[in-house]
Amino acid sequence: MTTTAPSSSTTSSMSMAGMDMGGGASNPCKISMLWNWYTTDACFISSTWQVTSHGMFAGSCIGVVALVLALEFLRRLGREYDQYLIYQLRLQQTRQSRNNTQVQNETESNPGESGDSVIGQKDVFLASTSQEYDALVQTPMRRNTARPRIQQQLVRALIHMLQFAVAYFIMLLAMYYNGYIIICILIGAFLGFAIFSGEGLGSTG
Repeated sequence: MTTTAPSSSTTSSMSMAGMDMGGGASNPCKISMLWNWYTTDACFISSTWQVTSHGMFAGSCIGVVALVLALEFLRRLGREYDQYLIYQLRLQQTRQSRNNTQVQNETESNPGESGDSVIGQKDVFLASTSQEYDALVQTPMRRNTARPRIQQQLVRALIHMLQFAVAYFIMLLAMYYNGYIIICILIGAFLGFAIFSGEGLGSTG
């Protein structure tokens, strides 16, 4: 009688390596907080995601790879959108600079007209004197003054939220310590970086 209780306690503690989560299938879910190589009857995230066959496990592995690819795609999308905003800002600055140059040429070709009135007609910088106008035209815009508009910032925030959600889901999958799933995460990271991070490295000179 004295040896029965310790034996049952030991059996209970050893069963933590494969906990019964009461899955929907006939067999219980296999979940371990230690490194494992479970395939069939393994559960992820919830009991509804219980692997019942090797084919289903292969599909789960492919889905994990695709999920990591989606994360790398969202990261690339965020970078591309930021580059798009910078391109739009540069395009706007270029057009504004051309307009300012055109107004200055018209002012020089019509000395009888007031420089202030011409500038006002072209809807550009207001300057009280021609010296102030020249200073504004020749002064380059600071790089740190570029700020996205509210709508643009909301789009950036949406992309960031999607990245955060996908990355968090991948982290939850990794916490099941399944060797096959972790290998699939690494494969997805490798393929995702190779496919979606192929933009230029920058200027070399």
